Amino acid sequence: MKKNLPIIILTLLISVANCYSQEVKDQKSKRMRPALLVIDIQNAYLPMIPDREKEVGMYMINAMIDLFRKNGFPIIRIHHQDLAEGPKTDSEAFEFPTTVQIKPDDPRVIKHYGDGFNKTELDKVLKDKGCNTVFLCGLSAVGCVLATYIGAENHDYKAFFIKDAIMSHNSTYTDNIEEIFGAINYDVVKVMLENAEK
Repeated sequence: MKKNLPIIILTLLISVANCYSQEVKDQKSKRMRPALLVIDIQNAYLPMIPDREKEVGMYMINAMIDLFRKNGFPIIRIHHQDLAEGPKTDSEAFEFPTTVQIKPDDPRVIKHYGDGFNKTELDKVLKDKGCNTVFLCGLSAVGCVLATYIGAENHDYKAFFIKDAIMSHNSTYTDNIEEIFGAINYDVVKVMLENAEK
């Protein structure tokens, strides 16, 4: 038995080292790899938003785009198109306002349903970029942003609403969504991105 003791100890050490190595790999794979989803802030839909909410919302969306870009994380623009009522993809109404700091090479997903994941390439785009977490901004807080949040959770993404960066036709409804879902503010997003996996 004494002759085998060094072999037993070595085997145990190797086993412990392998378990630790796997635990480190598992922890690393769970680290946040975020993307920003900018949803439906199209010229066709913005007139439905109260002026003050729109002013604050658009300011915060640009602040988020800037924050994600500075930290090297993807920004994905999502456009809504109702196949019967439009807006047509080649129209000014379909586009985001020129004041939004979107770049032509930011991936664009076109959806025909409220949920940005429903019958679109969004899940593939996120997986291709290695993302496991999405931060949502845009409109409507009680429509497409909410539906996309649920779609993200159904596709096993961690999802966050960004406070003051979501909008709806009714500011009280927007406030309720932010409260119910625990929308996070700029400073919290900033810290999260600084600690996310690049």
